[in-house]
Amino acid sequence: MTDTTEGSAQETFISHLVELRDRLLRAIIAVVVVMLALFPWAKDIYAILAKPLLAVLPAGASMIATDVTGTFLVPLKVTAMAAFVIALPYVLWQAWAFVAPGLYQHEKRLALPVIVSSVIFFLIGMSFAYFFVFPVAFGFFAGYAPDGVQMMTDIDKYLSFVLTMFIAFGLTFEMPVVVIVLVRLRIVTIEKLRAARSYVIVGAFVIGAIFTPPDVISQLMLAIPLWLLFELGLVLARFVGAGPTRAEADA
Repeated sequence: MTDTTEGSAQETFISHLVELRDRLLRAIIAVVVVMLALFPWAKDIYAILAKPLLAVLPAGASMIATDVTGTFLVPLKVTAMAAFVIALPYVLWQAWAFVAPGLYQHEKRLALPVIVSSVIFFLIGMSFAYFFVFPVAFGFFAGYAPDGVQMMTDIDKYLSFVLTMFIAFGLTFEMPVVVIVLVRLRIVTIEKLRAARSYVIVGAFVIGAIFTPPDVISQLMLAIPLWLLFELGLVLARFVGAGPTRAEADA
């Protein structure tokens, strides 16, 4: 009886691994297909990404490539990033199809809105960085260039800076989702979160100082939204409320 049970558990585990492999392959194939479709416009996609910096460079200045392969690899990386964003709904659908059978009904009702809202808030955070933070930050740096020094940024370093900012602001805008999930899963109560408001505000400004350029405006443009999004999460969590306990879900 024990051997039969162990064999059944092993078969189930292997079947889960096979399903996980298949869904990962589907997600990767989707990203690769989109990237190949976008590849002819790789230079244009990078030009869009570089537009906030190019707009503030002095007349006659341009970006440079210090690596021989940079002119090819950097636009390719940007195209891959754009392809992942475009294929993200399908990738998330594969992830959802894998984990959904193992969830309780109330967890399914929470998981799908959390996934969708997480993607939306992350994209909003990236858009906020691109349209509002980049022009301010790059304008600040271009305006403080010493006499006789021409601002010419390497395209690979620019990509690294942009990705860091996208991730920082994307994660920052996930704050309402994090607060709602914590309250819904009964990990923490709204009252405790309110009591920790002062620590959240201090932490927001510390995060702003770490992940943004050294100008005060950029730091405020990360810290203040992080604080306000925390307050938004508290408001939304009141409407969502706490979820059932594990015993209630089993019942």
